[in-house]
Amino acid sequence: MTPRPLGRTGLSVSPVGFGAFKIGRNVGVKYPAGYDLPDDAAVDRLLGGVLDLGINLIDTAPAYGLSEERIGRALSHRRDAYVLSTKVGETFSVAADGSPRSEYRFDRASIVASCERSLKNLKTDAVDLLLLHSDGRDLYIQCQTDAVEALQDLKETGKTRAIGLSGKTTGGHRAAFDWADVLMVEYHAEDESHVGVIATAASRGVGVLVKKGLAAGRLAAGPALEFVLANDGVGSCVVGGLDLRNVVANVVTAGRVGRAAA
Repeated sequence: MTPRPLGRTGLSVSPVGFGAFKIGRNVGVKYPAGYDLPDDAAVDRLLGGVLDLGINLIDTAPAYGLSEERIGRALSHRRDAYVLSTKVGETFSVAADGSPRSEYRFDRASIVASCERSLKNLKTDAVDLLLLHSDGRDLYIQCQTDAVEALQDLKETGKTRAIGLSGKTTGGHRAAFDWADVLMVEYHAEDESHVGVIATAASRGVGVLVKKGLAAGRLAAGPALEFVLANDGVGSCVVGGLDLRNVVANVVTAGRVGRAAA
């Protein structure tokens, strides 16, 4: 795979990134089929294999259950080998009755505390990307809370190299052009609503990461990745999974797209 520049961040990312949701959480999910959480040894093999295949972007979040802790344990000794992305704003827990529950807090104190917990879990002094984990109220979060200012301060103090928004709406992502280094958007063959956002981001030097490029498992990986990566404005398509064989297939697809573009 040929790395792609991530906007003006100075970072280069593999065209396929690894989404670390499934290594940490298997309740309250939207995937077509359920799955068991892997044990620690399986997670270590998976994450090590991901880096060995040339994937250098690892994306996680506090809302992904055990994900941050497992990444910190398995990969902190290889910290220079990958671009590390996490988020602030959403936390996840399981209630006493077993029901999953997400809680969203976008005030300054909560965001700073979330970042500090993430750094501790990930066993690092700083992350490369710190994104607002929106609940869909993209404009409200940016305009009616001090979340953006808190992110900017965390960047200024060196806790993160770049900041941005993992949002849900085109209007929210367009508003983020004024401050974000990176956007994480949903984009796939069944939902091209963000294609204009991606194009504008490219023209303004804002990096783009794609989430749900396989439409939460509804689309076949090969054609879906080819569709996403054919867009030159996309830095990386973040794809999760627990089977290293699928990761290998995704890397092969990304390499094929890269050769075709050349």
